[in-house]
Amino acid sequence: MVTCHVRYVIDPTKLNEFETYARMWIPLVNQYGGQHHGYFLPGEGANNIALALFSFPSLAAYERYRQESVDDPACQAAFEFAEQSQCVISYERSFFKPILG
Repeated sequence: MVTCHVRYVIDPTKLNEFETYARMWIPLVNQYGGQHHGYFLPGEGANNIALALFSFPSLAAYERYRQESVDDPACQAAFEFAEQSQCVISYERSFFKPILG
């Protein structure tokens, strides 16, 4: 299993737009065989950092999702929403191997 951690720098004046964007992706990741663990919006502290965590059975499964999502109309709509709303300033991905109980 591999877990993807995405750290977003967001426009804090567009928190509602980012939440809409996040809600678009959760079912899409799940549809492609991943397990979305949720998005985490700013609370206390920095007001422009949001996080997302989701897992796939393997890095190969994640890479298949990335390749297939490019042609998926719902994924394209999510990408376009983020671009049009400009709620995401930048993001970075890291991959982790979870240790579960």
